[in-house]
Amino acid sequence: MTFSVTTKVAAALCVMLALSSCGNTIRGMGKDAANTVDATQNAGNRVGHAATK
Repeated sequence: MTFSVTTKVAAALCVMLALSSCGNTIRGMGKDAANTVDATQNAGNRVGHAATK
């Protein structure tokens, strides 16, 4: 069974689209994790300051 050039190009484009989507998702998850850490630290600092007053 042989595939036409059009089929091969379409398959390659689908693979590239899927891989770029995964990259964006992983990058977004990294940013979300960093924001979570920052928010947790800020909350801890606010509690610490409130306890000393």
